[in-house]
Order: sequence, then structure tokens, then C-alpha cells
Amino acid sequence: MTALAAATAAELDAPFDIAIIGAGIAGASLAAECGGSRRVLVVEAEDTPGYHTTGRSAAYWEESYGGPDVVPLTAASGPFLDAHGLLSPRGGLTIGRVDDRDRISGFVDQYATLGLDIRTVDRAEMVRLVPGLRPEWCHGAYEGKGADIDVAGLHRIYLTQARRQGGTLKLRARIDQLAREGAGWRLDWAGGSVRADLVVNAAGAWADGLAALAGAAPLGITPLRRTIVQLRTDPVPPADMPLTFGIDEDFYLKPQSGRLLVSPHDEIPDTAHDVAPEELDVAIAIDRMEHAIDWRIDALERRWAGLRSFAPDRLPVYGYDPRVPGFFWFAGQGGFGIQTAPAAARLAAQLLLGQPRDAMTEALEPARYAPGRFSV
Repeated sequence: MTALAAATAAELDAPFDIAIIGAGIAGASLAAECGGSRRVLVVEAEDTPGYHTTGRSAAYWEESYGGPDVVPLTAASGPFLDAHGLLSPRGGLTIGRVDDRDRISGFVDQYATLGLDIRTVDRAEMVRLVPGLRPEWCHGAYEGKGADIDVAGLHRIYLTQARRQGGTLKLRARIDQLAREGAGWRLDWAGGSVRADLVVNAAGAWADGLAALAGAAPLGITPLRRTIVQLRTDPVPPADMPLTFGIDEDFYLKPQSGRLLVSPHDEIPDTAHDVAPEELDVAIAIDRMEHAIDWRIDALERRWAGLRSFAPDRLPVYGYDPRVPGFFWFAGQGGFGIQTAPAAARLAAQLLLGQPRDAMTEALEPARYAPGRFSV
């Protein structure tokens, strides 16, 4: 995998304009957007970029995902993802039972007013889309513009772009001290240190902990565990089957390479660490799948978990800390960090560097995502 240039000792001796902490999709995309005109370092605690949430994402581009305030970021990112060949069309289907008719209709009405391609579907169409759907599921909402995202491809594009613009990557460097030094910062890790004018907090689930090291007030960004299992089933999932959600957001089903991915759509508060799936969550995922579709499970092939991190209002956080100079937040991107990455990184770079917005970001409202909203 093409990555940023590995840092040499000599390079680390010279101050950087920007030090971005975290080499997942957030840090990599922002490094690519800031490169060229600035000397950028990306500092990563693990042995490889994207080891945690980015590398474990079953990412999907869905216009409605994340709620109305995230829709503009998703819409602005779509053309970039499509132009780079990173999207594979797959509709999205939200399903409900008899008592969920009004909820399904309300869901459709809410997002149709925002211009999304969404409509109600009846039981007959639901069964055509998802063979074996159990009888109690009779009301549905279908989104026609959804797509699978090539997460590794997107991450690679940004790492490559950052490298070509002179960006540098330091792996195996978990920050243990972050202190103001003159007008800039000193970053320390076991066996090394570096200086930078600006620090970007792109640390995902570790964002609040990193902020505390910098003397900034934590924002309440909470790591939430999500579990996914990969099943071999009979029948084999149709290749064009939509990503299927329960209206209660308590499961989703997604076909992938002849297998079925199932998640209980869980968001279990956890700590920032190398998270692993719990047996109970795996069992819940399988149970909810069996209550949704009448398929036989031939084998449980894989299981994994990842951490999604949300701010208290479940919106991302982009912008300078209101009290600590030179400390910039790029965090709290929940489960929509991949699908919004292009627009999020472009907007964050513009805010970080004091640049005007462009065609990709002109419809976005930076104040909606500013960290200062929590101190009002």
C-alpha cells in the first residue's frame, strides 16, 4: 500500500507547519488537503495507518445517514467518490412492521423534502429486493442512490496524495506529552519528539484524551463499539440486494462477495483501545438476522468490532479550540466519517489554513460543526 513517506530523524529535527495526530481516514484526508503549501507531519500510534476504525469499516454511502445536518457533507462528498471510481451502486432499504407504517412514511417525508431519492415500497417490492424477508416486515423505504465505498482505495488515494505533496508519516508514535512551546507545540512520544506550529486532533476514539494532553477541555466525544459478523448462508445473498436496515436501527444486513455481513447496529460505550467483538454481541447479530430473513446459516466465517466516536450532539467537530491556541479539532465523525471524508477534509483544511471555501464546500455551514458550540 502506497503511504506517506516515512519520517527520518533529520526531518523530525526541523519544525513542521502542521502535525496531524491520527492516520486514519480523517488524518490522511486532511494531510492531503493541506499538503503542498504547508510542511505536514502525520503522527500515528500504530504500526500501520488506518488500523482501527478506518480499516474495519463496512462503509456505505447513504444520503440520509447521520441525519439532516450530515446530509450536506455526504452530498458534497459524493461527486469526489464517484469521480475516483470508489462507489459501487447499491440501494438502501429500511424495513418496518405493521405498526411502523407512520414511522416509515415520516422517514421518507423528512428526507424527500431535502431532495433525496427516497420512496416508500410495499411488501411485494421488499420481497423482490430481499428474498426470504419474513412476513412481519411489510412497510419499507427505499433509497436509490446508495453505494458501497472502497474504503481502502479512498484511504490509499489520500495517503498517496499527501506523500506526493511532501507529507511525512511517523508510525509507532503514541503521543504521551503535548505542550505549548513558544508560539507552537512540542509533541513527545517514547523515543522521540517533534515541534509544530499547529496541532490537529484527528485521533478518533482517542480525541478527548489527546485534548486533555493539550490542555483543552474534552468535548465528550464517546467511543462506541460496533460489531459485524460475516456469514455463509443458503441462499447466497443476491449481489444486488440492498443494504437493509431495521427501522429501530437495531440491525443491518449487507451482501459482500457472496457472503452476508450482519451487524446488530450496536453502539455500546467503550474505551479507546484495540476493540474486539463480544460473544453476546455476535449472538445478538445472528438472532436479529434470523428474525429478519428466513435463510440458513452455513458458517460464521468472521467477526470483528470497531469504535465509532460521537460528540454529544452526534455531529462532527471541525475547527480551532475556542480556548487553546493552535489546537484544531477534526474528530467526532461517528459512522459517517468515510462517506463524508472528501467534503469534511476540504472544509477542515480551509478552516485550518484560513482559506476561502470552494465549489465543494460553499453550501456547508462551518458553525454547525465548530467545537465552540459546546462552550456556549
